[in-house]
Amino acid sequence: MSAIPFWRNVDNTARVKRRIAVVAALVAAIHVAALAVAFTIRESVPLRPIESRTITAELISPAPVTAPAAIQSTPTPPPKPTPVQKVKPKLQPRPTPKPTRVPLPVAQAPLQHDIAAPEPAQPAPPAPATPPSVAEPGAPAAGKPTMALSAPKNVSHLDCSIVQPDYPTLSRRRGEVGTAMIHFVVGLTGRIENIELKRSSGYDRLDQAALDAMRSSSCKPYLENGEPVRAAYTQPFNFNLN
Repeated sequence: MSAIPFWRNVDNTARVKRRIAVVAALVAAIHVAALAVAFTIRESVPLRPIESRTITAELISPAPVTAPAAIQSTPTPPPKPTPVQKVKPKLQPRPTPKPTRVPLPVAQAPLQHDIAAPEPAQPAPPAPATPPSVAEPGAPAAGKPTMALSAPKNVSHLDCSIVQPDYPTLSRRRGEVGTAMIHFVVGLTGRIENIELKRSSGYDRLDQAALDAMRSSSCKPYLENGEPVRAAYTQPFNFNLN
């Protein structure tokens, strides 16, 4: 390597110092200009003097309270007198004169030749013959006592279709058992009537189920010698969990 001469190093150092001095001078000049502008603007704006104001307060005496003026009572006008109504006298009706009766002229009696002879009375038409009475169905026949038809006859058997009663659910849960005796009457047409509870099973629910089953049942008329007779019978309804 070749050695750098000494005079060249001295020249470079001098150049650097000159550049630093120039930059510092420029910065100082800029600051001086800024300060000059600031002082110029400050002097151009006039400062307003501070004015001192004094406030004076005066005490105002309270106004005297004036007494309320007396209320003048206005005189009330006297009541107006009510006008007296004039009562008109009632006119009495005049009596109407009674009409006088005028005697009617007496008619002359007709002569005998003007009187017509009365016509002979016509004979009355013969009364229609009454048809023979027909006995109504269900009416008591001739020769039989009425009590025999109206009073039911207790029989030992009937031709009926008895409906099986529904066992109440609550009765099953509670274990209610028993036998209800239902008494009923079969009419002349086979209609079941007069249904009543003859002996209870011991539970209302079971008794009601037996009555409902009897109302839904049907029977044929009970015949004796080929004729229908009202018959009574007692049907047992047994409620057993087994």
